[in-house]
Amino acid sequence: ERVAVHQAETKPLMAAFWSWLMARLEEISAKSSLAKAIRYTLNHWAGLTVFLADGRVEAGNNTVERSIRPIPLGRKNALFAGSHRGGERWAVLASLINTAKLHGIDPQTYLADVLERIVSGRTKANALRALLPWIWKIERVAPAVAAP
Repeated sequence: ERVAVHQAETKPLMAAFWSWLMARLEEISAKSSLAKAIRYTLNHWAGLTVFLADGRVEAGNNTVERSIRPIPLGRKNALFAGSHRGGERWAVLASLINTAKLHGIDPQTYLADVLERIVSGRTKANALRALLPWIWKIERVAPAVAAP
């Protein structure tokens, strides 16, 4: 359904934008900052328009931007990580928490379960992929759906 809307409404707008960019590129100095920006846009056109053919891809990245907003706001907290490795660990934890939130998972429930699985040995080091938030959620929902 999303693809149909993009094809009917957004694709003509993107085609017009492409034409406009090409026309501007011919009118301005090739060395200008604007020409550089236009060439950058045109060089990334395939990635910018992938949403027109793939309904899984959103037209914008507002969801991701909203999810990472707390990270820069909490950047001062990273000053107390103690070391570069501590900062890396903090970044991984922040990423896991935000990814859990994006998938509608309570981060505290998720982290408590994941850490318990790792510490208890229920999840081996070669199977950590199963603990990624989106996979963890599917595995928790599947048994509930299968139950009578």
